[in-house]
Amino acid sequence: MSTQPVPLLPETAPFNPAQRAWLNGFFAGLMSSAPGTGTPGAGAAGVAIAAPVDAGAAPGGVAAYPEGQEPWHDDTMPLDERMELAKERPLNDKLMAAMAQQDCGSCGYLCRSYADAIASGADSDTSKCVPGGKDTARMLKQVLKETPANGDGGVTVTATPAAPAAAPTVSTSAKDAPLAYDRKHPFPAPLLAVKKLNREGSTKDTRFVAIDLTGSGITYEVGDSLGVYPRNCADHVNHLLETLGHTGNEPVRAPNGDLVPLREGLEWHYTITRADEQQAVMLADCATDAKEARKLRTLADDDDALERLDLWDLLLEYRSARPRPGDLVLALKPLQPRLYSISSSQKAVPDEVHLTVGVVRYELNGRPRRGVASTYFAERVEMGQPVRVFVQKSHGFGLPADGDKPIIMVGPGTGVAPFRAFLQERAAVGAKGRNWLFFGDQRRSADFLYEHELARWIEDGVLTRLDTAFSRDQEEKVYVQNRMLEQGAELWKWLEDGAHFYVCGDASRMAADVDKALQQVVVEHGGMSESDAKGYVKLLRDDGRYQRDVY
Repeated sequence: MSTQPVPLLPETAPFNPAQRAWLNGFFAGLMSSAPGTGTPGAGAAGVAIAAPVDAGAAPGGVAAYPEGQEPWHDDTMPLDERMELAKERPLNDKLMAAMAQQDCGSCGYLCRSYADAIASGADSDTSKCVPGGKDTARMLKQVLKETPANGDGGVTVTATPAAPAAAPTVSTSAKDAPLAYDRKHPFPAPLLAVKKLNREGSTKDTRFVAIDLTGSGITYEVGDSLGVYPRNCADHVNHLLETLGHTGNEPVRAPNGDLVPLREGLEWHYTITRADEQQAVMLADCATDAKEARKLRTLADDDDALERLDLWDLLLEYRSARPRPGDLVLALKPLQPRLYSISSSQKAVPDEVHLTVGVVRYELNGRPRRGVASTYFAERVEMGQPVRVFVQKSHGFGLPADGDKPIIMVGPGTGVAPFRAFLQERAAVGAKGRNWLFFGDQRRSADFLYEHELARWIEDGVLTRLDTAFSRDQEEKVYVQNRMLEQGAELWKWLEDGAHFYVCGDASRMAADVDKALQQVVVEHGGMSESDAKGYVKLLRDDGRYQRDVY
């Protein structure tokens, strides 16, 4: 059966980006049901389009976009611009526009299916988008206040039901793997090694972590992430139980419905390191002091204040609020897995998976705080003990299929993790493509992660170029984007030779600065206007030659 191409308006058409995106979506929806285009209700790429509300169109006559082609589905686009594009769209589209647009799977969905789940009322937790952080969480709450899920906002969600992110590939021949290990069925993998990568004089604590996959049948590709279910700090749980006046033996329901002791629930199943609106309301309901109850209800609407608190802070401040164990856990969110970029190739280490973990420790409100998963590896799990893990497949982040293609990798700090995997893979398969890494951190003497491995790859010819930026080794701070600009002429040559460009690391600053530097390189060395350079970089993204793994 022949397939007609979906017409797209040229960039020169007299419409602004939002209008052009709307019209392109309209044409895509129109052509998807035209004779000769394949399955009715499917887009040009065979992607299911949400069924129309009432007759032939989404609310207000707005056409549905093929999944993955939403104009706001761009992780380089600022949140306010994404929301502007979606302001006249149905509820689920507005919610999707608020997501980080990375399809990372951290929330257990993809951006589209998470938005659909919230809009339909199937999932009420608006805090799961880890890359979007507090900005996404706040915007989701704002959108829902304006148009409640399943409320009277005149919006009917007709997209396909929310689906979890893809499960990992599991070998059917693995005799010891009766389960297809995934997010709901993690593999208890023995911990093989945890080694500190920073040297004396560093202000950071970055760990190399090796985990044993023997017997699991789990396979992964470079670019994938490893999901890790951590364990909360036992000391923190003890403080909570003491403050609450509970023994920890009280039976409560785990998120899956099982009865477990309260201590186990707080250690293994629930989030206790972040305060939120639901906790404040729960404590207000049980507070015996009317003044404290009023303060808690006011606090429930103050996102800024809640972000600086955790459950123990609330219990210490509001001493008349002492909930029963069952009521307490009903107000807590399930403990979510943490996703880490895999920093190994299974072609190099068949029965292992490696991570590069930055340990998070800081002080807030006079108390030391710890990152749950990072300090789990650094402090709370012993060698040989099982760590509950699963593979989260990558969506658009991985090596080019052609091993002869050159690649440029920008990965400061722990952002080097997937690029260590890329280099392992290319070395293992004997790929001929050139490899260029930009790495940065604070001090060369203390923070040059994987220095010896990188030096060996340079010697072996696997790593063609290595440009480093150690920000605190000189008076004026230097970052990876500065090195990109310094090497702009050569970087442009690589791009023109078909190089794929990758970025991994901090989304809020580093990745945005790298994106600006990339466009500046195109302007200065490609002889393009700023508008044309932006289009060139967009074309790289559309062609899969510009990929980001940011958080």
